[in-house]
Amino acid sequence: MTRGGSADADREAPLSDDAAARADAREAPPSLAEPPRADVREAPLSVDEALARVRRPGAGGLAVFVGAVRDESSGRTVTRLEYSAYASMARREMDRIAAELESEIPGVRVAVMHRIGSLEVGDAAVVCAASAPHRGEAFKACRALIDRIKARVPIWKREIGPDGAAWVGWEDARCGPNHDHAATGHGHATAEHDHATAEHGHATAEHDHATAERGRVPAEHEPRDP
Repeated sequence: MTRGGSADADREAPLSDDAAARADAREAPPSLAEPPRADVREAPLSVDEALARVRRPGAGGLAVFVGAVRDESSGRTVTRLEYSAYASMARREMDRIAAELESEIPGVRVAVMHRIGSLEVGDAAVVCAASAPHRGEAFKACRALIDRIKARVPIWKREIGPDGAAWVGWEDARCGPNHDHAATGHGHATAEHDHATAEHGHATAEHDHATAERGRVPAEHEPRDP
């Protein structure tokens, strides 16, 4: 019995070690996994989190851009903003942009987080981070990242203030070209040089406002209030 019991114990020992190894693997943090380069969320954004996604030993330059909600837009008082998006689509496009920049600028790593939902004045709406061996590449990548996000990512912004709410960059197709949108609460002027196009239906950073000729959105495509 004693010898048999000892043999049984010897046979069981490797199983016990395997179980311990599996337990350790389950408890180990996913430190080897690459953090996502792009995220869209309702929770508040963190600059430290964005920087953590791009830090590495060879990066001597770190650049960050934070876009925050301000209290005025083209003379209109703003008390809060509401961002809407097709989160999965926006996330994919931001990741595509990040991959482009990392391919175009050697040694660069970038990350971006964009918030959706209701934001108060002072809240961070977007955080972009870039790292590179030298500061020049980091600055260049961070600037290009926010510019391309503004131009291509399907995220919509609605400004809310004392005089009502207005979708930024949208032109109501039911209004004539000479209609005073600001006076009637449509308010399409922006503080960040956005305009909407009927083809893409999202804001770009290349013009100051939407025009009746190029920026009119059909009524059936007009964003609805949440």
